Amino acid sequence: MPSTKREQLVDTAIDLFYRDGFHATGIDKILTESGVAKMTLYKHFKSKDELILAALRKRDEIFRNMFMQGVESRAKEPRKQLLAIFDTLDEWFGTRDFSGCMFINAAAEFPEAESPIHVICAENKRLVVKYITDLAEKAGFKNPDLLGQGLTLLMEGAVVMYYVGNQKDAAMQAKKSAEQLLKAAEL
Repeated sequence: MPSTKREQLVDTAIDLFYRDGFHATGIDKILTESGVAKMTLYKHFKSKDELILAALRKRDEIFRNMFMQGVESRAKEPRKQLLAIFDTLDEWFGTRDFSGCMFINAAAEFPEAESPIHVICAENKRLVVKYITDLAEKAGFKNPDLLGQGLTLLMEGAVVMYYVGNQKDAAMQAKKSAEQLLKAAEL
């Protein structure tokens, strides 16, 4: 349960932006769903874009924590964790409210690279790559940067193929490709 009106607004915005999109979700809808007054909204946020940024920052924290905990609860060794990425994705895809990647969705709606909204989306992707690259380094692969990039591409592709391509086994198909990538990286 959100402890402040600001958190209530951000949590409601996350849900609505994720489900319905950023441009399609108006301030009035957020106010109605959150039960917060317009005056309170503008006390905390000068614009809808500021609310979007706050929602993306919180979603980033929530998603990366969920993702890392999912990976690390499935395997203790870094090499196995690199494959557990895809089991974690598969679980996420099966959640009731899965609507693709909020950061891909936001970047598509705010495509200008210098937009603060686009910048925060790019930062989320950079941090995910860093996490995967760090796992590859801990696992002892000789080129962890290249492997981290490759596994991230498989991961992002699985998200898109599941959500857009309706390929229900996308995470497990990506995992099979990841196994091949790990074998090749050992050579």
